[in-house]
Amino acid sequence: MIPLRDHNPSKSTPLLTYFIILLNVFVFLYMLTLSESQLHDYIYSYSVIPADIVKGINLHTLLTSMFLHGGLGHIFGNMIFLHVFGDNIEDKLGKIRFLFFYIASGLAASFAQIAVGPGSTIPNLGASGAIAGVMGGYILLFPHAKVDVLFIWGFFIRILQFPAYIMLGY
Repeated sequence: MIPLRDHNPSKSTPLLTYFIILLNVFVFLYMLTLSESQLHDYIYSYSVIPADIVKGINLHTLLTSMFLHGGLGHIFGNMIFLHVFGDNIEDKLGKIRFLFFYIASGLAASFAQIAVGPGSTIPNLGASGAIAGVMGGYILLFPHAKVDVLFIWGFFIRILQFPAYIMLGY
């Protein structure tokens, strides 16, 4: 299920949500310009590597990793969810509190990954943790808001409408 839009209009323009989307897209497009070896170095320089964080090194990656993505599907999925659900959370919290909430959600996801595999040297990247926080906030604040989703099941392709708690619960 891919969310297309919600029926929960914002009272203000979600400038911060748009900025975060543009920043993610800009970083992704930059990554596409890198050679394979440059990309490898870039990912290892800016992704969270749990073993490094446990050692107290490369702590900047706790923030920078939230703006890296591993492929077109990864960034597209994250940005569509942020676009559909971020505007209402930004509207409800205000720009500054939304920014702190977004970053705190991303940090919580990174720390959870570090807790599960503190010795791991596999890079962790993406905005999924921060966006999961946004989705969690949305389901708590707007559980009955209607969400149009693209539903694909084999040859069955339809746009269906679900309450947010069903769509996000799924």
